[in-house]
Amino acid sequence: ALEPLSVGLAIGVASALTGYLSHPRFYCSYVECCPRAGQRLNATALKAQLDNRLFGQHLAKDVVLKAVLGFSNNPSPKKPLMLSLHGWAGTGKNFLSQILAEQVHPAGLRSKFVHLFLATLHFPHQDQVKLYKEQLQNWIRGNVSACPSSVFIFDEMDKMHPGVIDAIKPFLDYYEEVDGVSYRKAIFIFLSNAGGDLINKAALDFWTSGKRREDIQLKDLEPLLSVGVFNNKNSGLWHSSIIDRNLIDYFVPFLPLEQKHVKMCIRAEMTARGYAVDEKIVQAVADEMTYFPKEQKIYSDKGCKTVQAKLDIHEDL
Repeated sequence: ALEPLSVGLAIGVASALTGYLSHPRFYCSYVECCPRAGQRLNATALKAQLDNRLFGQHLAKDVVLKAVLGFSNNPSPKKPLMLSLHGWAGTGKNFLSQILAEQVHPAGLRSKFVHLFLATLHFPHQDQVKLYKEQLQNWIRGNVSACPSSVFIFDEMDKMHPGVIDAIKPFLDYYEEVDGVSYRKAIFIFLSNAGGDLINKAALDFWTSGKRREDIQLKDLEPLLSVGVFNNKNSGLWHSSIIDRNLIDYFVPFLPLEQKHVKMCIRAEMTARGYAVDEKIVQAVADEMTYFPKEQKIYSDKGCKTVQAKLDIHEDL
């Protein structure tokens, strides 16, 4: 027969061990957990990531850093954070959204709390817009119920069928709860090439008038973007109630990249591959890119999008 003291000791040890293993700090070191209420972003880490990995986008970095930290530090935001990133391909929109996702959820795009939607993959058929809207609402409702600080990224907004994205309008509005669920801690990010031509023209106008690129401010571009995207029939935000209701917190412009910025991308890619940075190769890759306007050749027409592929050709060197 077991002694009462031995039984009591065993039960006590088992209880203590169970309590330790079930403690959130221990459990969440092995299983991904939703961030605790009131947990704030690391401002220093976010700024460092933006400074070291995103090139030529002083405006986007400044706007997003202030918007995200302000949102994170607010214990009771009135609505979710809604950012709409605009610019030509290769200028850093996807990169910035990944950096932001990693700061909120360390697993980034691999996190079960970060959700990426591609218009051409997830919403391909125009005749199924009604179905997509129902599915989207159910998906967002379920995921925010599981983790209030979920991140939703909608890529290819310029290819989204008009009307689909209006399904999420109730979740972006100034409501305490919708059907018992609060969406005020979630982050929604749109990525779009729409408005890129307007941004490029404004940047070129600054260059032509002798002004510094760094002097371009949000107020110079945001009004153009909001109106231009709203009236663009080839945009998923065409006549969208999300814009009409002023639910997008910031229209974030991504400027076209100059050759010096392309070189920064090349150096960063070489470093990431473990290569010593060879300026001859950097220049060779940069020279293989195409630039516009045709005469001045100021801006890369693909940003840094093809840097990896072009660097592959020079690997043997």
